[in-house]
Amino acid sequence: MFKKNKHGIQVKTPEQVAKMRAAGLVVGRTLELLRSSVEPGLTPLDLDVIAEKAIRDAGAIPSFKGYQGFPATICASVNDEVVHGIPTDQRKLREGDVISIDCGAILDGWHGDSAITVPVGEVDPALTELMRVTEESMWRGIAALRVGGHLSDIGFQVEKYVRSQGRYGIPQEYGGHGIGTEMHMDPWVANHGRPGRGPRFEPGMCFAIEPMVNLGTDRTRVLGDDWTVVTVDGKASAHFEHSVAVTENGPLVLTAIDGGASRFGELAAPSGEQA
Repeated sequence: MFKKNKHGIQVKTPEQVAKMRAAGLVVGRTLELLRSSVEPGLTPLDLDVIAEKAIRDAGAIPSFKGYQGFPATICASVNDEVVHGIPTDQRKLREGDVISIDCGAILDGWHGDSAITVPVGEVDPALTELMRVTEESMWRGIAALRVGGHLSDIGFQVEKYVRSQGRYGIPQEYGGHGIGTEMHMDPWVANHGRPGRGPRFEPGMCFAIEPMVNLGTDRTRVLGDDWTVVTVDGKASAHFEHSVAVTENGPLVLTAIDGGASRFGELAAPSGEQA
């Protein structure tokens, strides 16, 4: 049985969160493999092949492949591509590029979803800082997932941090989402807004927190493939994402190998074992 609260948000039992954790670890380990694989000369399609093999070898199913017609295992978004880039062999990664890799997997009917942005060799310091700001804003948003807090606290913390770091663009139309027995579930999770609004967090709620931050404008457009989102000014974008469960002990980062312990201290896994 899948319980939902009065706002239609799925609330998992501790046993179900443990299954989410298992799916999340498949994604987390796949992304670490991809991070170490990125180098000049590879194509996004090369990375897609690596990802599909890793997910299937773990006994899971790529959740992106075939989703609403998406043709690949990962989204691979290079430089000014914000999200949903389709991996192809039409171009090779070059020194100085940045690539966002978004990956999802289904294990035992439960979903994991996470994204990283990786430099290709040596990159411009402005891009290194863009990635740092984006990743840190994600962690600030994750830290808001405390029992009794409000949904809008996530976007408030993301935006507050990004705005404190300089003149960056935060695309308003893209954000995170609930996750569980489906990859995309209610509610939508904005990366901006005012705090103290929306549903309150309860143990067992799970969300994908995913800020996208642009080096320039927040304005985007979708290319003719009906998937790839790019910045309208051609400047680079970064994207980080983790799937996270609300617990009585604070957020459990389902797609982080250490459960988020390196950022939040010791977190207890749902089974009572250490994350």
